[in-house]
Amino acid sequence: MLPELRARIRRDVDRTRGVLHQAFTRDHSSKEVAGSFALGVFITMLPTLGVGFLAFVALAFVFKRLSKLALFASVIVFNPVVKWGVYGASYGLGVFLLGPVEGISVSEVSLTAAPAVVYRLVLGNTILAIVAAVPSYFVALRTIERYRESDVSVLV
Repeated sequence: MLPELRARIRRDVDRTRGVLHQAFTRDHSSKEVAGSFALGVFITMLPTLGVGFLAFVALAFVFKRLSKLALFASVIVFNPVVKWGVYGASYGLGVFLLGPVEGISVSEVSLTAAPAVVYRLVLGNTILAIVAAVPSYFVALRTIERYRESDVSVLV
């Protein structure tokens, strides 16, 4: 069973390399791929509760210059496990900027405070999404350019 597992893992790794190679060398310029990835990072970091995926599909359908693979690759970086940390940091940033919400304590939570909590979460998420998207563009652009300049894969 172990040799079969190794063979399967090797096939999956080779297939992933092939997809990444296509994403980095196919139809789109380096700037288009990097921009697509950064846009995906921005959308993925927002508290969309799954609607972000629909936004990806709509954007990919409307804008042909977006790299679909790069757009969806952002989900790998900001997956559902990571998103909880982003939400916590976003709310903390919102509270830092706007102050604490009245009616919320460790022992008591008021439903009337929900709009204020959501406002702080969205504000913090938007700021963090911008802060993450900008360097994501430059890191992706540099990675793609280095990949295209060399015959050796930067990602391996």
